[in-house]
Amino acid sequence: MLLQLRVTVPPDRTDDVRDLFHRCPGTAHLAVLPGASVSPPGDLVLADVARESADALVAGLRVLHVDRDGGIAIEAVDTAVSASAERAELDAPGDGSDAVVWEQVVRTTAADSSLSVSYLSFLTIATLLAAVAIVNDSAILVIGAMVLGPEFAPLAGLAVALVHRRRSIARAATRALAVGFLVAIAVTTLVTLAGRGLGWFGPGVLTMDRPQTGFITAPDHWSVVVAVLAGIAGVLSLTSAKSGALVGVFISVTTVPAAADMAVSLALGGGAEFWRAALQLGINLVGIVVAAVVTLVLQRVLWRRVPQVLPRFEATTRTGMRA
Repeated sequence: MLLQLRVTVPPDRTDDVRDLFHRCPGTAHLAVLPGASVSPPGDLVLADVARESADALVAGLRVLHVDRDGGIAIEAVDTAVSASAERAELDAPGDGSDAVVWEQVVRTTAADSSLSVSYLSFLTIATLLAAVAIVNDSAILVIGAMVLGPEFAPLAGLAVALVHRRRSIARAATRALAVGFLVAIAVTTLVTLAGRGLGWFGPGVLTMDRPQTGFITAPDHWSVVVAVLAGIAGVLSLTSAKSGALVGVFISVTTVPAAADMAVSLALGGGAEFWRAALQLGINLVGIVVAAVVTLVLQRVLWRRVPQVLPRFEATTRTGMRA
């Protein structure tokens, strides 16, 4: 599991950056291109590194203020046919599947947590689809709505922001969740009112037997268990860059169906059902965030116990001694 680090380096720090990569056992391929960077001006350093070494290298680059005066880009390497790459992965302490590149996690969640037109569109469409599932008591449509909903991204962003104390990300994630669900519920309520006005269905939807979707308004201790497990699995998927596991997270939680049931209840006059659905939504949101925060904290603690891939950086570089 290799990552490529593309580093724009001010010329006065190129030697330190080259030494940093040389001293890291997880470095597979290293290239220095003097004067290759135009904006900002400087040298370009390219390196393929084992995933478990990337976080320490980024931390070392930040000590050199390369992030301030130059730039650091991280990309995944899909395939590397190289004995040097195999040796780097073997020499780097820890396992690539367990390694967390914290800067990558923070940047990814920050980008995915913003309130955008596409986010609002997907969340609203998912909520509408879940409302159709409730009216027709269709489990298949509920699953489709769960998979389509994009709400896990800001939930993960909020957890990352709480652990890393990034207030701007926390504000953006909270705004995306609050505005997103308010808009989705409002639009779904209006559409449900239109369907009621056309005579497609009536208040009887709230009292009919719904064996496939009745669980939405029946929150219990299992709702808490599922939300916690989904939060743990979602964070592990995010930090290990294994996005395939997120599908299982999406179809486990009842956030979008609960929001849809709230909208249907508002349109059809089901006060008691509205509050049960709201409780289900709250349990899922809080459970996911709390579980995600605890998982992130444990990952930080456990990963710090892995032997460092670099000696104490501040005491060994020329830049550090000059400082």
